[in-house]
Amino acid sequence: MENDSLESLQTFLEESIFLLPEDQKKIEQSIFGTPESQGANQTVEVGKTADLNAGTPVASILPEEIQSAPILDPIQVRGNFTKGILLVHEESNLHSDVMDMLVKMLNACGHSMTEVGLLAAESLENRSMEDFQALNAHVVLKFGRVKHPINQLPITPYEIHTEGETEYLFADALTSISEDKTLKRQLWNTLQLLFNLSIGPK
Repeated sequence: MENDSLESLQTFLEESIFLLPEDQKKIEQSIFGTPESQGANQTVEVGKTADLNAGTPVASILPEEIQSAPILDPIQVRGNFTKGILLVHEESNLHSDVMDMLVKMLNACGHSMTEVGLLAAESLENRSMEDFQALNAHVVLKFGRVKHPINQLPITPYEIHTEGETEYLFADALTSISEDKTLKRQLWNTLQLLFNLSIGPK
């Protein structure tokens, strides 16, 4: 009931009219709307918002770069690799006669096997050029076929090529070189140039 209705009733009624607290609340609700009803509406709205957020996949919010990608371990090199000389070879394992040839050639160049690192070509498969450069090799000797972006470098076999602070020398597979005296002589001559050794008379 509204206030003017109550006042008009007083002209007809001799007794005083009293509103019970429950009735007063009902009247206030019909006119203004109570804080309780407003709070209920807010609760519904918040619930709707929460439901909308819950339906949004978290992955759609994340940038594509953060999506799970395999994190590869650093490339593993055999040997101490103390001088930054890296030998990449086609063969999975080097036979004793091939290792013997390598030891003799490196010793003649003033280096030992403890100063170099050995890396099989299969260890470079599916690895990026950035992964390879992270090895920080100063001299790279690539022997034979390797499935890696390193092949894109403009390098002529048995000729020294410099990229930044790294010197490259590409040659045939070590097994082929060990069995061919011509290839062995060609490699030896290039190694002398690479390591700044004086080439004596032939």
